[in-house]
Amino acid sequence: MFKIQTGLFIGGIATGLVLVFQILASLPDGKLHIVFCNVGQGDAAYVMFPDGRDMLVDGGPNDKVLECLGRHMPFWDRSIDIVVLTHPENDHLRGLIAVLERYQIGYVMRSASRNPTEGFERFTKLIQSRHVTEKTVTKGERITVGDTRLTVLWPSHEQIQSRVLGASTDHLNDDSVVVLLRYGTFDALFTGDADTRVEERYRGAELADSTLELLKVPHHGSTTAMSEAFLTSLKPRVAVISVGRNSYGHPSQDMLRMLANSAGRVLTTLNGDREIISDGTEWLWR
Repeated sequence: MFKIQTGLFIGGIATGLVLVFQILASLPDGKLHIVFCNVGQGDAAYVMFPDGRDMLVDGGPNDKVLECLGRHMPFWDRSIDIVVLTHPENDHLRGLIAVLERYQIGYVMRSASRNPTEGFERFTKLIQSRHVTEKTVTKGERITVGDTRLTVLWPSHEQIQSRVLGASTDHLNDDSVVVLLRYGTFDALFTGDADTRVEERYRGAELADSTLELLKVPHHGSTTAMSEAFLTSLKPRVAVISVGRNSYGHPSQDMLRMLANSAGRVLTTLNGDREIISDGTEWLWR
């Protein structure tokens, strides 16, 4: 009996130590972590800010985003401070439904663009039923999270007004929320699916005054993702393409060629998550 109780006691200590180490490993390390999730043919990026607050930009086409969050969030954390829906199409939206069902959300940030689909209707009903604060944003708005600043570069108020007045769901990519994240001297540009049709309209001083370390390539690296001139002006140190096996030809060979000429390194999510870590000055990818 004593041997059994001793074994149980030692086993309990070992389990407790493992739990303590897991908690310590999950605590904020004072660095910015950006994870592009392997969710298939869609977009989802998880951001942990240096102070421990977090953000999810899009959720992909299914609930695979939950697996990504399980890999990169502290195991005990069941809340996400900011959820961004760049635009209401299924390859960015569907996973957010699963996230809303399972996590406590601080607030949802999106453009005023709408889409009369079952997925978007379910998404908006969940926001209401779970009493989640919703913020519709336009160009020029700024959000501060500790030492990190988020600046909305697109859509403009005029863009959304024209969409509402026209009552059209054509080219919803044009309404994508484009956000520039700045932490120290590290800059990351999240583009949703805002491609060549609108790129010149969100180019401005915010993108011109410093080096761009990280670019999330729009629209899964399609042929119309970005023009060569725009890419050349950005000169991203790392470009990430969020993409899965697909029949669309994404990423296109033309886009890969342009990125090879303009970006320091090109990464995709085809074979797994991609993470970029920065202390505000130095950075690395894995």
